[in-house]
Order: sequence, then structure tokens, then C-alpha cells
Amino acid sequence: MITPGASGPAVGHYQITPSDTEALHPLPRALFALTDGQVAIKAAIGDTAITYPVAAGQVYPIRAAYVLETGTTATLAAWW
Repeated sequence: MITPGASGPAVGHYQITPSDTEALHPLPRALFALTDGQVAIKAAIGDTAITYPVAAGQVYPIRAAYVLETGTTATLAAWW
């Protein structure tokens, strides 16, 4: 059986609904861009929001605690 851990492969996934107030749960180990656009995130450590351009089909290895509704135009999945 595969157990979740910070250094192992993802064991689950879900489509992200961006929110300015609700944290992602479970905390993802990476984001997968389903469409091109922008993603505004707050990382698991720190509270500064940063917006990044993303390309469909790309994996972004960041443990984002929030994908913010304000500033996010891409559709994303979380891998945890």
C-alpha cells in the first residue's frame, strides 16, 4: 500500500475550486494546469499572494495552501 508523504508520489487528486477564504484540503504536493491562464496562490508557509502564468498540461511542484479566486483564471487540479 502506498502511504502519503512529502517525498513519495501523489496518492490522490481533485479539481480545485479557487477561493479567497477556503484553504485547500488535503494540502497538495503539486498543481496540474488543465487550462492556460493565471493562478494566484498563497504557499503553505507564508501569507503573501503571488500570481503566476501557467500552461495547460504542466505540473507545478508547490504546496499551495490557497488557490485564490481573485486573480486565478486557469483551471487546476491538485495532486496530494
